[in-house]
Amino acid sequence: MVGKEKINKSYVVAGYKSWNRDIFNKRISKYPGKWYFISEPEELTEKRLKKINPEYIFFLHWSWKVPEEIITNYNCVCFHMTDVPYGRGGSPLQNLIVRGHKKTKLTALKMAKSFDAGPVYFKRPLSLEGRAQDIYIRATNLSAEMISGIIKKKIIPKLQKGKVVIFKRRKPEESEIPECKTLEQIFDFIRMLDAEGYPRAFIKYKGFIFEFFNPILRGAKLFANVKIKKYKKNEKK
Repeated sequence: MVGKEKINKSYVVAGYKSWNRDIFNKRISKYPGKWYFISEPEELTEKRLKKINPEYIFFLHWSWKVPEEIITNYNCVCFHMTDVPYGRGGSPLQNLIVRGHKKTKLTALKMAKSFDAGPVYFKRPLSLEGRAQDIYIRATNLSAEMISGIIKKKIIPKLQKGKVVIFKRRKPEESEIPECKTLEQIFDFIRMLDAEGYPRAFIKYKGFIFEFFNPILRGAKLFANVKIKKYKKNEKK
């Protein structure tokens, strides 16, 4: 009976990046139970969730505010790329890299009304090497492992302890490459923004915008692909 009840349980995974869908199809959907994938905020409704009646709702990568009634009525779990309470808030990957971090913790936490302030299920080490997209894919694969652990074990999340440090969500105009003292700093700035859907690192020069991606640092030289477009005065970037 216990095994049958476990198989009949339903779960929801929310994520809108291509790698979220990919890991869901290849791995997470094969876990015991019935699995549903949501990729748009319009799909995340009380009406639909009542029909599914999920044991958990897992948020892999979600840029929209989750309605309070959903957080209150369901076990909502998000995966935050910092060792909370350090680094609560937006743009965790970029904020970590600009601060010089080479590694972090991926935290599975129960969502609360305040962003990233909920109790913690557990944490796992996460490398910050590579392009932003590589790191996001790595984090998604790790999230899949953590999801497996959460549904297999009755883990009781524990309250966060330590000094709270809040990260601010970065704006597109902050992707302009600042004055840097080393090639490593420029390399880190380019790679931390090099992912699907993110504003690339750029500079403005004589009426043009130069966007950089796919950086490679080899000794005393930095190589990168560049996209050049005409700068429009009304353009925010």
